[in-house]
Amino acid sequence: MATGMASEFTSHPDSLALTDDPGHHPAVFARAFNTGDVAAVERVYEPGAILVPTPGSPVTGAARAAANRRFLDLGVPIDVRLRHAYVVDDLALLIVDWTIDGRDTRVGGTATDVARRGTDGLWRYVIDNPFGTAAP
Repeated sequence: MATGMASEFTSHPDSLALTDDPGHHPAVFARAFNTGDVAAVERVYEPGAILVPTPGSPVTGAARAAANRRFLDLGVPIDVRLRHAYVVDDLALLIVDWTIDGRDTRVGGTATDVARRGTDGLWRYVIDNPFGTAAP
């Protein structure tokens, strides 16, 4: 794992800085989200990853991109705060407090996310569950 801020992030071929430190992956997601570019957000996921935009309703592929687009369409930046990172081998469970707060919009929660280290050493979401254990 990298220890200095300058070495924590590695350039992604599509100009998105992914990280080799799972504890920094939520910040990578926030940076991508705050660009407003759904393609940038999609690059922080593995291709088959799921997003749970509504408790009990996981989506993947084009449906995942559409769900992320709905969050981006709020037009308000996201703020994230890592609460816990539990890592074993190439898997990480990330517990993340997040808010999208501005104008007339306020939404947030505590995410329970799973990230996996790829063969390139960089982390991507496999499961993005923004509302954590919220009941459906």
